[in-house]
Amino acid sequence: MTQATTHAIRIHRIGGPEVLQWEVVTLPPPAAGEVRLRHHAIGLNFIDTYHRSGLYPLPLPSGLGMEGAGVVEAVGEGVAEVRVGDRVAYTNGPLDAYSEARNIPARHLVVLPDELSFEQGAAMMLQGITAQYLLHSTYPVRAGETILVHAAAGGVGSILVQWAKLLGATVIGTVGSDEKALRARALGCDHVIVYSRESFPERVRALTGGEGVAVVYDSVGRDTFLGSVACLRRRGTMVSYGNATGPVAPFDCALLHKAGSVFVTRPGLPDYIATRDELVARAASLFEVVRSGKVKVEVMQRYALKDAAQAHRDLEARRTTGSTVLLP
Repeated sequence: MTQATTHAIRIHRIGGPEVLQWEVVTLPPPAAGEVRLRHHAIGLNFIDTYHRSGLYPLPLPSGLGMEGAGVVEAVGEGVAEVRVGDRVAYTNGPLDAYSEARNIPARHLVVLPDELSFEQGAAMMLQGITAQYLLHSTYPVRAGETILVHAAAGGVGSILVQWAKLLGATVIGTVGSDEKALRARALGCDHVIVYSRESFPERVRALTGGEGVAVVYDSVGRDTFLGSVACLRRRGTMVSYGNATGPVAPFDCALLHKAGSVFVTRPGLPDYIATRDELVARAASLFEVVRSGKVKVEVMQRYALKDAAQAHRDLEARRTTGSTVLLP
């Protein structure tokens, strides 16, 4: 198979959205264990902004993007996971999703069910599998428990809310605006707190009769960490899984004792899909609830791939809700 010419977003230095460059790139034939994938949709995630800004350092120059969906165009030697023509989706793996086509190790790919669109596949893999492991492994939510989900109208948050309700939890969600509050309620939140004008720890205590919540799922980071710990019941669990407002500042571990012998964990997706069996099982769990219609993955924004810089600006300015995809 010959090499191919395509377009991709590349970064040569860290910084703001302006560092994203639309470039012509050359793809070699897929190596052993790799496939060539033609993207139909690419997922936009906050972690992309962390890579771009240098919060999560990368060797430069680099591609960007952790999830996408498309069709397998060619396979390298020894590939058994997928075949040419398969509709597939992925998350994790080498950063290069912001591309029209790419080579990627086949072990990262899962076959996308026919009932799910490429846009759904691109929008759900990172966010949906994150929600799956948060709810089922990091802190297994049980029926009857009350939980707090920050950014409840966002990409991961919107899936967490729906899935937690399916598990029988009472869900308190925080959002930044009245418009997002309407969406959070539509997703199933039992109570919604607009944190820009309310003290969410005080509201959570009031809503729980002073007890606090079993678990907080916090993707906001620096601005909400201490308040989230203050929301926990005795021996509750604080799950810090994102840094939308910046990394959490160092803190004295004695805080955890004072807050009621609470637990704090900082999970990451790669450790929950470290083996192919884990990846396939978590993806199957996600696909099942989405195909059933009980958890909806709604693409709320679409941008041309070459306009990724504007997508980053809107994401960081909190102008997006739900899931966003980039279209080649």
